[in-house]
Amino acid sequence: MDSIETAFAALSRRMASLPLPTCPPRKPEPIASLLARVDAARRAHEPGARR
Repeated sequence: MDSIETAFAALSRRMASLPLPTCPPRKPEPIASLLARVDAARRAHEPGARR
């Protein structure tokens, strides 16, 4: 059985050889939409707010 150092080194080598995932570029979200989401979240967590 390999020591933890040997196993960790092998795992590190495997991880280093993997290609980085590519994410498709996201469209920037309008500021009004972001503000509306923040406001809705704030209202949802106010004391006495209905769920």
